[in-house]
Amino acid sequence: MARWRIAAGAVGAAMTAAALVPAPVQAAAGQASAACSMTLGTVTVQGDHKFQRITATAPVTASPPSVGPKALFPVDSVRLATSVGWEPDPPAAMLDRGYVVMGTDLYRFSYATANGQLDPDSVQKTRVGGGWIHQTYLEQSTYYGPTTRSNAYALQGDVVTRWTVEGSVWRNRATYSGFSAVKTMTLISQTRSYDTFLANTRGGALYTIRIPLSGAPVVKKVRASTWQGFETLIAEKCGNQSTLLLAIDKDTRRGYLYAVSHANGAATVIKGLGQVGDQLAAPEDKTYFRHYPGSSEAGWLLYGE
Repeated sequence: MARWRIAAGAVGAAMTAAALVPAPVQAAAGQASAACSMTLGTVTVQGDHKFQRITATAPVTASPPSVGPKALFPVDSVRLATSVGWEPDPPAAMLDRGYVVMGTDLYRFSYATANGQLDPDSVQKTRVGGGWIHQTYLEQSTYYGPTTRSNAYALQGDVVTRWTVEGSVWRNRATYSGFSAVKTMTLISQTRSYDTFLANTRGGALYTIRIPLSGAPVVKKVRASTWQGFETLIAEKCGNQSTLLLAIDKDTRRGYLYAVSHANGAATVIKGLGQVGDQLAAPEDKTYFRHYPGSSEAGWLLYGE
């Protein structure tokens, strides 16, 4: 097990990010944010999927929530969810797939919709394994290139765990400790040799955590304070090398959008774009996820670090 330490009370360093007030920004980040958007997915207490398009206009705009499929999962059962990738399912359907933790079990799921309507016969839920009790974060990353790879990640206590995913089999488990201060994280970069996450701590700091396929994680502080209020971070690509970041405070039910330049430690430029509506998070929201083009043909890869 590799050991890395993110201090719970990290403070100091200049260039802090204001969580509520848009900050000054270099031109590069401002240009990157123009017209960028993301689709925020939600699993509700009722077991529904809900989708909302959020766009980096001035002011930030959000589409009305679109609910469905409904009752995809049992009521109040989903605790964690990965990003959900969609791809065409000829002749006229769209196939969505991802992972969820229901109770103490991990499931792979998929379903097809056509003209917004669920095909009930297409719904599949496959149990991957049990023992999912104390994990607080779950994500999957698939890199399409000359060599395709798929990895899954989970945060439990101070340990980040990575698996190699081959179909329904998770193997080659690797663990990295020293992350007890991390509150949540989000995937911001996928390359042939590493995945990178952006993580906030309970003390308010913001870090990048690069996890290479071999070797130890590389941790860099991006900001020293003000990020402690967010329980959820969702990232989407913005341009070729930048990131559109949504930060959600479930206590206040508010979401804030940021444009983030290609990450480079404290030199990373972060522009606050503003609040997303009056209240983004609804009382029935259970967990959130990124909804993105997930086919190899789409080649939709994050490259934020």
